[in-house]
Amino acid sequence: MNFNSEGKEEISYDAIVVGTGISGGWAAKELCEKGLKTLVLERGRDVKHMDYPTASLEAWDVPRGGRISHEEAKDYKVQLRTGYTVDEFTKHWWVKDTDQPYEEVKPFDWIRGYHVGGRSLMWGRQSYRWANIDFEANAKEGIAIDWPIRYDDIAPWYDYVESYIGVSGRAEGLSQLPDGKFLPPMQFNCVEQHVADSIKSNYSDRIMTIGRTANLTQEHKGRGTCQNRGRCIRGCPFGAYFSSQASTLPAAYSTGNMTLRPNSIVTEVILDDANQKAKGVRIKDTETGASYEFFSKIVFLNASCLGTTSILMQSTSERFPDGMGNDSGQLGHNLMDHHFQCGASGRSDDYKDKYFKGRRPNGIYVPRFRNVDNTSKMKDFVRGYGYQGGGNRSNWQSLVGESMIGSALQEALTTPGDWAFGFHGFGEILPYYDNKVELNRDVLDKWGMPTLTFDCEIKENERAMREDMKTQAAEMCERAGLRDVHPWENRYALGLGIHEMGTARMGHDPKTSVLNKWNQIHAVKNVFVTDGACMTSAACVNPSLTYMALTARAADYAVRALNNNEI
Repeated sequence: MNFNSEGKEEISYDAIVVGTGISGGWAAKELCEKGLKTLVLERGRDVKHMDYPTASLEAWDVPRGGRISHEEAKDYKVQLRTGYTVDEFTKHWWVKDTDQPYEEVKPFDWIRGYHVGGRSLMWGRQSYRWANIDFEANAKEGIAIDWPIRYDDIAPWYDYVESYIGVSGRAEGLSQLPDGKFLPPMQFNCVEQHVADSIKSNYSDRIMTIGRTANLTQEHKGRGTCQNRGRCIRGCPFGAYFSSQASTLPAAYSTGNMTLRPNSIVTEVILDDANQKAKGVRIKDTETGASYEFFSKIVFLNASCLGTTSILMQSTSERFPDGMGNDSGQLGHNLMDHHFQCGASGRSDDYKDKYFKGRRPNGIYVPRFRNVDNTSKMKDFVRGYGYQGGGNRSNWQSLVGESMIGSALQEALTTPGDWAFGFHGFGEILPYYDNKVELNRDVLDKWGMPTLTFDCEIKENERAMREDMKTQAAEMCERAGLRDVHPWENRYALGLGIHEMGTARMGHDPKTSVLNKWNQIHAVKNVFVTDGACMTSAACVNPSLTYMALTARAADYAVRALNNNEI
């Protein structure tokens, strides 16, 4: 510690990391392992590995079989409308909408978790590499701006990250979905294998593989194997899926270089007017309401796409009246997600003598097959989509409305129903400038902070893609011989995919982007953004693995640049 010219205690570190989720945990690990004394700030409460209060509870251990009360539901208006689980087993992970309200010019489903580990405790764990076609698409199609990197720039970092976190999957040799460093894959059940075989027989442009997931199929770096309990979202006592708690934060702790401060909302990054660098951050303690300043040589913003964007918007100065790094006017714009909630499903009359055991925390995946090359080029839309989904047998819950009693009911309850299978489309949203989020200083949240206003929607390209997603899913079900096939489409709004991206994008030119190829703010070289805010386009696969790889890459660069007095 030292004291500034006004006699105030000034606490300085080599680095500050804001956020402890998927990318923040990686930033903490990398910076600490490279020898930097690092302050890690989290706006929510502390959660240690194994501190998962409902991980082993059953429905009879909690009130109402797990459903939250009508009174509590009033606090989760947005979270509940999405269809995601907010119940007695998970409510401690979700942000109350009454604590942090927001405005919607058009519907936006903002799914938030404020605690150490963030959404790394709540994520779906699907882990896919982006391909060259993803990094090249904007430039080739003249959409938005070009990515400042390509697949070859990030491929070694995918290797590095996958080898550390553990990703189970199967190599398929596809250019549009590069293979990685995989643990043994999970296995199809019988109806999934049937559909996969049918696709192989009927199509030359697509395959079905098992999902690539950050769930361990064998012990890995001191973490246990997945037990197929189907309770991942409660937190895993075995550390069998990647989370900050089970993986990166313990590594950072073990160096002796990390100081973790939970209950700390970062209100702004402080600019040093003399050298146009960030000198630290200002925080508000959520328990006391007191404000503090912490200082460092570099700052990594990993507060999630919208959290990071909000911090930058709040970080105003004479140099940056519209938010730190916003010379381009792009901050808050180009908001993306993945669109889904459409596909097709059907039932099978076969395999009635086949069963499965456990609750596999993973499904199937059909990689992108549209607009991959000239032969797959579509006239109605650009980019592409994949399918997630899977097959299962209906269980006793299908009999809840039946009027049977006695031995007839007992027999029915112990006899599984038919096999069913479904494809769930998962598509890319283009980076539209007018899909945006803005700071609302007139409406404050529980902690006295400005709130956000969302104005975004899918457009004609995505709507055309959705029609093809339904059509192709139904066709594949029918060719597999399934019956009662029906295409379906549910309500969708941005945010529902929980993959917010793009509001502080990377690019070559400071006039059209916020960050450079190293995830640095163009005009403030010691501030790095490596969460979803940095993305220049969205691809059609889950982005978390890419956030991790970009974070490890940026941390490596930041430390080298710091040691060379370049920042």
